[in-house]
Amino acid sequence: MMRAAALAALLAPILLGGCKSGAELTGLATGGAAGVATASPAVGYAVGIGTAVAANEFFNWVGRTREDAEQEAIAGAAAPLGEGGAAPWHIHHYIPIGNEHGEVRVVRVMTTPLAECREILFSVEEEKTPANWYATSICHEASGWHWALAEPAVDRWGFLQQAIP
Repeated sequence: MMRAAALAALLAPILLGGCKSGAELTGLATGGAAGVATASPAVGYAVGIGTAVAANEFFNWVGRTREDAEQEAIAGAAAPLGEGGAAPWHIHHYIPIGNEHGEVRVVRVMTTPLAECREILFSVEEEKTPANWYATSICHEASGWHWALAEPAVDRWGFLQQAIP
């Protein structure tokens, strides 16, 4: 019974990966467990800090991977469209949290000797809320169409893109 409770306490922070304090909670749980198990606060502190750093990097990697998949889904939906074209987009993550969808519209096609790019508008539709619209650019390269701006994502769609009222 005690082992099950300890295991649940250690796994709970990992399951809170979407939580902004998931890494800190993971470090706190493992550091506390290590400190109790070894009767050494220094060992507990070291294990806690190390675990928090590793968990933070893991959560950042998961976030970047999910962001990239969302961006690729939007770029892929816009790829076959010409200027003025519209199409639906959607993403289905392996862990079905944050599966989103919306519409993408090509506003302008820009062809230069260096690259072919498109300015697009896309919506992000969430349950029980009206769709939010954002603007970005995608460009074509040898491996296909890709996001041309750095670091947009779900909660941070509005960070670099401007929401359109």
